[in-house]
Amino acid sequence: MDILQKSKINQRRIGLTGGIASGKTTITNYIRKYKNIPILDADHFSRELIKPNTYGYKKILDYFGNKIIDNENNSEREINRKQLRNIIFKHCESKEWIEKLLHPLIKEKMIEECSQYKNNSTIILVIPLLFEAKFEDICTEIWLVKCPKELQKKDLSQEIILAKKKHMN
Repeated sequence: MDILQKSKINQRRIGLTGGIASGKTTITNYIRKYKNIPILDADHFSRELIKPNTYGYKKILDYFGNKIIDNENNSEREINRKQLRNIIFKHCESKEWIEKLLHPLIKEKMIEECSQYKNNSTIILVIPLLFEAKFEDICTEIWLVKCPKELQKKDLSQEIILAKKKHMN
């Protein structure tokens, strides 16, 4: 039995997953407000792992080149996440490449962060691509968030409008 398996015995690790705009953020906001349970978010780790001068950043620049650098108001040469997202959704091989790079790094970071909360009996792991990235082995249970498609579309439309307003300011 490895360290991960031993630590799981004494800790409830809830893998929270679901589609875009399914309600994961609503659930984690509730948990933050009313429960004292640590929440680890794979999307947050993903953003951290591609910050300038990180391993992930360097690998992504090597693969995609400078065309994905955000040149507007960006003295740190950050990756333009929107542009990167557009590329990987149009090109399957690019999507597969970046997933092969980032998923193991995110998983490693998540395991590392879990150990920071070893005294907590329960932690929440928000992992939108939990099954696709094969993160089941770090969870003791999995919660799937699901909502009606109409509500999902409405929530996604509102998120897009808010993001556009934020970008305009």
